Amino acid sequence: MEFLDPEIEQYALEHSEEESTILNELNRQTHLKILQPRMLSGHLQGRILSMLSQSIQPKTILEIGTYTGYSALCMAEGLQNDGVLYTIDINKELVPFAQKYFNKSSYKNIIKMMVGNALEIIPELNFKWDLVFIDADKENYSNYFDSVIEKVNKGGMIIADNVLWSGKVTRPTFRNDIETKALKTFNEKVNSDSRVSNVLMPVRDGMMIMIKK
Repeated sequence: MEFLDPEIEQYALEHSEEESTILNELNRQTHLKILQPRMLSGHLQGRILSMLSQSIQPKTILEIGTYTGYSALCMAEGLQNDGVLYTIDINKELVPFAQKYFNKSSYKNIIKMMVGNALEIIPELNFKWDLVFIDADKENYSNYFDSVIEKVNKGGMIIADNVLWSGKVTRPTFRNDIETKALKTFNEKVNSDSRVSNVLMPVRDGMMIMIKK
């Protein structure tokens, strides 16, 4: 669900920084060739991710859920020159597509793509994170949060996507609606966690933005 009126969103896009040539191509090719292109962060959300990253100038970024690489490229715009971005996805079939665009970008040497179960990979990464973006299977959002929170530097940022889940989080949850139930639990968990400050932004499908205290 898009929460902005289409005319308002279009106006916002027209008055926001344009996508780079690579991002524009990646956006278009994802819609042409990849299933469920709605999963792409897209222009407006991508500019928000870029601006948030640039505002804190992270040295280390962790992304949980690569998809076709759009959000990783956006966040890399804020990386320090000697920084690194690790992005993890369980779907190995998307690796060649995403890696193609990473290689075409100026960030090809600082984006490290890993394939597998993020909950198994994260403990093996010996980093303190300045920025974490969670955009993977919704059932594990709380687990992903738990796996990174103690590894996020003070003042670091955690961003979780799709936390409004097409508005379903505001409605009664059916017994078999595991994803909505998990997102409700996650939103409540974050909102009551004294280790972070948080705001839920109704952009696209909802972005929960947290700052480590």
